[in-house]
Amino acid sequence: MTLVEKNTEPAKKRILLVDDEIAILKLLEFILKKDYELVIKNNGFDALTWLDSGNIPDLIISDMEMPYFNGADLVRSLKVSGYFRNVPVIVLSGSETLENIKIKIPYEINGLMSKPFNPGILKDKIKFILN
Repeated sequence: MTLVEKNTEPAKKRILLVDDEIAILKLLEFILKKDYELVIKNNGFDALTWLDSGNIPDLIISDMEMPYFNGADLVRSLKVSGYFRNVPVIVLSGSETLENIKIKIPYEINGLMSKPFNPGILKDKIKFILN
């Protein structure tokens, strides 16, 4: 009889990454893949489709400027939803000012970072939000 070794590590938290810039997605994947399960989408529409399929991540990191369905549209859809309203969101922006983002997203978000961002600060912010 063989003993089956059970995995005692806790399941990784799932982060949905939404950005149309491949370089940003690759950077996010590189700095986060060791500690988190990552789901990558290239625009807000694809992210919302994935969410509407019954998936609920522990955190969403979204770019502000994207084609088809931008970050403001995605956050607005999440925050008015009964299912996704409480999912924490970090918004990344390469050109928008904090004031413009607050006008475009009149909902509570959990973090806002300018691109280029400091990977260490982002990782600390994610740990703080998820713990």
